[in-house]
Order: sequence, then C-alpha cells, then structure tokens
Amino acid sequence: MPTIGVKRDLLFEALGKKYTDDEFQTLCFAFGLELDEVTTEKQMLTREQGDDAAGAADASEEIIYRIDIPANRYDLLCMEGLVTGLLVFQGKIKPPQFKLSEPADGKRQVLKILPETAQIRPFAVAAVLRNITLNQAAYDSFIDLQDKLHQNICRKRTLVAIGTHDLDTIQGPFTYEARAPADINFVPLNQTKSMNGNELMEFYSTHAQLKQYLPIIRDSPVYPVIYDSNGVVLSLPPVINGDHSKISLKTKNVFIECTATDLTKAKVVLDTIVCMFSAHCTDKFSVEPCDVIQPDGTTVTYPELEVREETISAKKANLAIGIEESPEKIADMLTRMYLEAECQADGDEIKVKIPPTRHDVIHACDIYEDVAIAFGYNNIRKSLPSFMHIAKQYPLNKLTEQLREQVAQAGFTEALTFTLCSRDDIARKLNKSIDNMPAVHIANPKTLEFQVVRTTLLPGLLKTLVANRKMPLPLKLFEISDVVVADDDTEVGARNERRLCAVNCNKTAGFEVVHGLLDRVMQLLEVSWKSSNSKNSGYYLQAAEDPSYFPGRCAHIMLNNVAIGKIGVLHPTVLQAFELTNPCSVVEFNIEPFV
Repeated sequence: MPTIGVKRDLLFEALGKKYTDDEFQTLCFAFGLELDEVTTEKQMLTREQGDDAAGAADASEEIIYRIDIPANRYDLLCMEGLVTGLLVFQGKIKPPQFKLSEPADGKRQVLKILPETAQIRPFAVAAVLRNITLNQAAYDSFIDLQDKLHQNICRKRTLVAIGTHDLDTIQGPFTYEARAPADINFVPLNQTKSMNGNELMEFYSTHAQLKQYLPIIRDSPVYPVIYDSNGVVLSLPPVINGDHSKISLKTKNVFIECTATDLTKAKVVLDTIVCMFSAHCTDKFSVEPCDVIQPDGTTVTYPELEVREETISAKKANLAIGIEESPEKIADMLTRMYLEAECQADGDEIKVKIPPTRHDVIHACDIYEDVAIAFGYNNIRKSLPSFMHIAKQYPLNKLTEQLREQVAQAGFTEALTFTLCSRDDIARKLNKSIDNMPAVHIANPKTLEFQVVRTTLLPGLLKTLVANRKMPLPLKLFEISDVVVADDDTEVGARNERRLCAVNCNKTAGFEVVHGLLDRVMQLLEVSWKSSNSKNSGYYLQAAEDPSYFPGRCAHIMLNNVAIGKIGVLHPTVLQAFELTNPCSVVEFNIEPFV
C-alpha cells in the first residue's frame, strides 16, 4: 500500500477547513484511507539517516501527514487528487468534468513511433497541458506523483516510464526511436556534460536512485530515445530526461510522454497525470490531445479521457453489502465516491459514470465496494448468514495440531524454521549432491540463504540447535511443517508433504529417545508394531544406508511395507558442517498417510 506525505497546513488550506489530528483521521477512515503518521520533515530525515544526517538540522519542522492510499487508487497519490476526492466525498464540490481542448492554432503536437522501438519499448502515448501555473508546492507534487506512479503501476519503470518537458524549449513533431548507445548524445537532467548511452550507464551506475533502472535497457543493443524536430533529446526512457527540456516553476506548457511495454498501463498513467494537474491550467480540467503515429502509419489520439457508463442494480448492491438503502441514497453515495450516478425510470437500476481517474473500477463489484465505503463498514449491521454452513477443520491440519501437543508433552520443544534454505543446507552439509535432490529452485534468489525450497526439515532444526548450543543439554527440538518435493506427475511440477521431524542433541546420541518418540506417536495414531513373523499391518524399521547418518545407525520407517521416513544417528561430518559438537539422533517421517 503506497504512502504519500502531504503538508498539513497546505492540505487544510486546500480543503477550506482546519481539523484536529483525530478529526482528520476520522475523515480519512470514512473515505477508505488511513492516517498512518503525523510527523515532520526533520523527524523523517533523522529517522532515515540518523542524527548525523546531512541536512537534518536545516529540515523543516512543518507538520506532515503520511497517509496510506489503496494500491488501486492512483488518483489519490498526490495532493491535488486527494483534496478533490475528499471535497467530492464531503459534498462540497461536484466531480470535475475533464475535457479535451484543441490547440488554438489547430495543430496538435505529433509523436511518431519508429518501427525499431519494437526491440525494446514498443508503445508511447503523449499529451499537453497548456497555460499551467505551478508554485513550489504544485511543482513538488507533480514530481512526487511521477515517482509514486513509477514505483506502483509502472513497476519501477519496467512497464511505463514517464517524461515531462517544457514544451516552449522544444519543437515538434517528436520522434520516438531506438538507437545504438554510442549514437545517442545529450546532457542528462541536472548535468552539464554531454554523454552518450554507454557513458551515461557508467556515470549512473553508482547513483542512489537511478542505478536500479539501468538493467532494464543496459544489455539491449539499442536504447529508446525521444527527439524533437531539431534533434534535441527529450529523454532516454526509462532512465532519465534531458536537461534541455526540464520543467521549472516558470514552465507554462508541459509536454508529457509515456513510453511503455504495456499500452494499457501507459494509458492509465497518462490519464492520471493530466487529470490531476489540469487543475492548475488556466482552463481548468482541459487537456490538449496529441497525435501518436504508429509504426504501421495509423494515427491514434491520446489521452483518451474516456468516461464509461455502467448500470448496476440497487437490489444487488444491497444484497452484496448487507444493507437496505434506496436507489436514490445509493446513487448519492456513489457520487460522493467520485462516481456520478443517477437513478433510472424503473426505480432499481442506477446508471454510473466512471471518469478517467477511476481506472480501478472494472466490474460491478468495484462499484459495490465504493457504496460500502461511503456507507461505512462499521455501520453495516452484523448478522448471521440466512442459510446453513457446515464446516470442519482440514483433517491434515487437525492431525498436525494434535501431534504438536503430544510431542511437546513428550519433552520436545517446537521450532518454526524458514521454508527456504540454501542448496548447501539440503545437499553438501548432509553429504549429498544437489543434482540428485528433488528440490524446487528459486529462479532469482536474493541471498545465498534462500536458494531452494526445503526438501527436509532437518537443516532448520540443526541451525536452531547451533543458535541455542549454549543452553544446557539435552536439547530436544521438533517441527511439524511442510516440505516441497519436485514431482513431474503433479500439475505444477511440485507437491507439499507434511512431515514430523525431531532431533535429540546430548553428550551421547540417545537413539532410544527418538525411537521412543516414534513409538509414542504411533501409539497415539493407533498403529501397531509389526514383528518379523507377524502378518498384521503396522510399522517397523528396516536397515538403510544414508550418507547423512552414521553407518549402521540408520533405518527406514516402514508403514505397511512402504518407507515413510528415516530414523538414525547423524554422521559426524554433518555435525561438523553445521558447527555442532555433540551427537544428534533424528527421526523424520511423513504424517500424511495417517490422515
């Protein structure tokens, strides 16, 4: 869930009313938001960088509200959208009507996409905001909204990259091209030296913010780049804009371009930006369209600013939420949620207009959700379902809970260990080869500690023993959890297996301790011991050889002549690999056959 920071005094000025912290928190909650924190810029810098942070002493003491925004409400990620949303919710203003306004000379700006861009980022959209007036707060909000969108819907610029430019410093028509890095030369934003693509990658490889975006295009033979008609570089998406066309407080006309690998996301991002900041234009909520010439020669006009209409049933809305409100009341609640609505002649149907700022509304259920938010979740009457529900605990989980209690009563302490582990943990340290393990490997592990999904519970318990080796002996640990085993016969290529694993660590191996635990568990499961001359079903031990266990001190646990686990004394090299100095005996078996 993204969090935005807004200055309290500016927010209250825009809302036309001052609130106490509790009053504003109540307003946010009613609107479906959460006031996460009341802080200051100085406190934020000190917390992030410490008391010695450069600039912390000079930071402002102005109160900042940090507000949690739902991940699908891109229109609330800036001061402008938040203020408009709250004012509409309070009924103080009507939802704005966004419109496309043709340029005074009748000549739209043109962005031409060349075919070569298909190799790297094939889509682009564009728009113009005319006669905009930006003060420092609006300028900061404009930049911050782009950052928030880049981190959320743009997926850190991999799907969409936004570029904003001072239109008066460049000349259309514009071209969106893909060129070899060495052929691209321009001065990056806030720099003074011209660089080519390769030099730029080297220069920003240590940049705190921009280095994370370099891998998106670094290994490509061509880089995406946007030029104006004079050959001036506007931007090298998704890394950085050119310094020549940077916007400032003096900027009056803004050219906005979004390059993308996902056209739908690009449309959403463009609509969001122009709708939010068209409020600062002389002709409010008007946006100048641009023509984008596709590689096939067709022309598409952006932004679309489409207003969709959906028809919902008041009766279905009431049933879905659990309320009893009239269609007129539901229509009023929807209008307060930025979805203009009006009742139809038949009395039950409600026509809802979905503005270009609400791309999160896809289905009627999304509209019902807004009705519930406007009504107030805490105001919905609690009631029992009108029909019977018969439910029971999942049998495997029920057995797991019962065994946990009994094993703990047998003197073992429960441990909960990580599901992910290193390849060494399940292979080399256990004297086995990873190539022969039915392990599920992580495609892009972030650390060496989390490379595979565990195939046995034993390494986690041994690591827990190491962390607690200063405790008095004996150390008796157990865990009942899932392991994951690669299995080509399953739909997803792997399956979960619920196992019980117990370890006894003492000055002597204490094989009788884990054997006694096995017998106790089998007694609880009402499974009898099968002697060598018995024809009855049951469990028994069968000698086995396993490199993880001491030779001659390992056995399969057999249930109805099928091996379900192992019991034995760990090999000294395994203990050495896990940095243990005392002998350990282990029992581990699958409990699913007993369900």
